[in-house]
Amino acid sequence: MNTTDTHEIVVLGAGYTGMLAALRLARRTRKQAVRITLVNPSARFTERLRMHQVAAGQELADYRITDLLDGSGVAFHQAAATAIDTAARIVTLDDKAQLSYDTLVYALGSSTDTSRVPGADHHAWTLNDPRRAHAFSERLTEVARTGGAVTVCGGGLTGIEAATEIAESHPGLTVTLVSQAEPGAMMGDKARAHLNRALDRLGVRRIVGVKVTKVLPDAVHLSTGELLTSDLTLWTTGVKVAPLAAAAGIATDARGLIVTDATLRSVSHPEIRAIGDAAAVTQAWGPIHGTCQSGLPTAAYAADAIARELRGKAVRPFRFGYIHQPVSLGRKDAVIQFTNADDTPNRWYLRGRAAIAYKAMVSGSPVPSFKMSKHMTVSVQLSKGGRATRKTA
Repeated sequence: MNTTDTHEIVVLGAGYTGMLAALRLARRTRKQAVRITLVNPSARFTERLRMHQVAAGQELADYRITDLLDGSGVAFHQAAATAIDTAARIVTLDDKAQLSYDTLVYALGSSTDTSRVPGADHHAWTLNDPRRAHAFSERLTEVARTGGAVTVCGGGLTGIEAATEIAESHPGLTVTLVSQAEPGAMMGDKARAHLNRALDRLGVRRIVGVKVTKVLPDAVHLSTGELLTSDLTLWTTGVKVAPLAAAAGIATDARGLIVTDATLRSVSHPEIRAIGDAAAVTQAWGPIHGTCQSGLPTAAYAADAIARELRGKAVRPFRFGYIHQPVSLGRKDAVIQFTNADDTPNRWYLRGRAAIAYKAMVSGSPVPSFKMSKHMTVSVQLSKGGRATRKTA
């Protein structure tokens, strides 16, 4: 437990939310006796929004966490958290170091769950790690030389973006998208029609309404009994979170997300704030699902709330509303479905060049926001949900 006059803040995870929270906290508390430590196992900042591009063979900028933090006053500790002692308020790391905290920001995020289908953990690839995404792209090039088959499991936005990116980059491949629900089911009719035209144009085969029951080294078993040949299988469905919070006795839901109150505090340990994919956050219209669109606002809010509390000021409840579902369809097409606060589609959408520019702006905005956050307060939230979230407040 911290025994100094300095308020120790530890931020676990340097993804989109952890990075923004640390930088914004540093800016907001620069005149106070506060020390902020950001903990992450990798020294590189991963642009999770663009992993499908890496998987298709494209190179992204190499952003180093220390460079992004430079000048902010935030200390970086490269390690993975292995345990949290909530009574002593100590985080133990895999390099044997121990960090005391007065306030803990839990931003460990989520990853693709390959544990629920036999063989997926051994024979399917994921986009969780840039190193694995690079290795996938190398294997993809080999498979493309022989005109092989690639199967993308999961028809959510990640699966759609991966399938179209792969098909566009390697037109000689047979790309199959397997999904229980119709790809783009969350979109309106017009946006979904454009999505399907793009999939047809790129030659992406769809198998809809079935489950993958087993993944083999060179095939996938489907719930219909069909054995689908697959030289390379990419798994994009299902989400899991780190077991660290539950193991520490922090209140979590059935998925392992930290249950939070209206100000994103843990309901069992109020000195802990959970943000992004690690937090179970509910608005008047229902639970928030993990996306960068919702994650960055939770990070900004948590940083502002902690800073206000340290100054003895009251904190208003967190409010958030969705505004869009941006989907890239390779490098030459995209579709943007605009939404209501609860993420249901409204009548507006973009396609073609306008959508490409819009999606590029969305995917490219986090890093510039980090850099600007060292010098000014940056808005990362476009909507608080309007009337749909006033009940929460």
